[in-house]
Amino acid sequence: MITDPSELYAQRLHRYVTAMRNGKPDRVPLRPFAAEFTATYAGFTAQQVTHDYNQAFEAVIRTCAGFDWDAAVPNMVYVWTGLTQAANLRYYATPGIDVGPDIGFQYREPEQDNAWMRREEYDELIDDPVGFLYRTWLPRVSADFALGPYRQSLALVKSTWAMANYFNAFGPQVERMRRETGTVSAICGMLKAPLDVLADKFRGYLGLAFDLMEIPEKVEAACRALMPHLAQIAIGSLDPTRMTPIPIWMHRGCVPFISREHFNSIYWPTLKPIVEAIWARGNQTLFYAEGKWDAHLDAFAELPAGSIIFHLDRSDFRLAHEKLGSRFCLSGGVPNSLLAFGTPQQVKDHCRLLIDTCAGNGGFIMDASAIMQNDATVENVRAMTDCTRDYGQYSRFACSDAPPEPTAVRPPAPAWAIGRIPPGACLPWVEKTKELPVISGDPDLCRKVWEDVDSLAYLYIWHLVLSF
Repeated sequence: MITDPSELYAQRLHRYVTAMRNGKPDRVPLRPFAAEFTATYAGFTAQQVTHDYNQAFEAVIRTCAGFDWDAAVPNMVYVWTGLTQAANLRYYATPGIDVGPDIGFQYREPEQDNAWMRREEYDELIDDPVGFLYRTWLPRVSADFALGPYRQSLALVKSTWAMANYFNAFGPQVERMRRETGTVSAICGMLKAPLDVLADKFRGYLGLAFDLMEIPEKVEAACRALMPHLAQIAIGSLDPTRMTPIPIWMHRGCVPFISREHFNSIYWPTLKPIVEAIWARGNQTLFYAEGKWDAHLDAFAELPAGSIIFHLDRSDFRLAHEKLGSRFCLSGGVPNSLLAFGTPQQVKDHCRLLIDTCAGNGGFIMDASAIMQNDATVENVRAMTDCTRDYGQYSRFACSDAPPEPTAVRPPAPAWAIGRIPPGACLPWVEKTKELPVISGDPDLCRKVWEDVDSLAYLYIWHLVLSF
């Protein structure tokens, strides 16, 4: 049995990558997306791991050390409420402040008539998405903007520095996972579908539902305007080693949230090109398909083989294996209700069923159906872990070869329309030069520095939308 963390890490990385590329490793990998469950295991409250990311990091380290997992997320309690409090965001309820200390953070859905973006503001969003975010959306979602210039400035400065500190802390956390526990960091980057962003952060679900029925052309135009910016953030955050996938958190794009017609005409045409662009760079996308996506499996099967990993939440795992299993790795499938209320034997029985159905030829990763919060019991998560390790064996010998390279030919990245303000910029250099005197020195140096710093403001606002 290997105990050296560096050897464990190499073995687990090989196992994880081999499975994601639809190959057959030595055994079925384990990659639980554990959020508040880590607090339960490590002896913290939900408030502690949500409000203090250092305690969240520590909880992950203790959990990785206590379980034989191949990969984990450095902090699945991703929304750090220290930052959301610094920005004073209206759409989050914070543990220990707005809800009890043992309750995970809650998202506050806006009232239909008082959404974060009004219906009459579609044209503003379509014309200049970044300008809309700074001029209209941020002053509306940050309560401090209503408290005067001083509080407004404090909110911007504090949340900007908080975001930088938080993101910079992930590198050392990933290294600590590798060095101390031999655990692989499971994901890298951030992606959401344009339609999900409209529902999650702009119109709210009810507002978007009525918009789809009454002004679908505006919804489509907004999604096409958002697409290049979401692609910019996603592509800029890809794993340069091409080992770790970028996740897409899929919220409201499936039946019954939207119709098949709107999936086919709006949701998929504005998401598929981004996934193809990611694959053109050699990176996989993890479809974290929350909800039931059976109606859309045929659409996903159109993607190049190996380009995605499909996560099973409420989708029929037998049907998903039938339609996607020969082309893509599948993951998940252990109901969270079973991990919370079932017995260890029931958990083991379900894990065996998943392995027998989905893992015969490799290309399967064990995980809960959805992110594990603090209702999952330690005994049941241990049962999932032990059963997978013991029953999910392909070979008693660890693989020593490199993981299989993706076999599918990667097509060139698709092109899409770019709006008036190009992705990556808030105030383009060509506009800034109109405010400057004649440059007597090196104009390229001035342009480069301007664009580098301007891109930081771009990253801030889009990560506020996507990550927080």
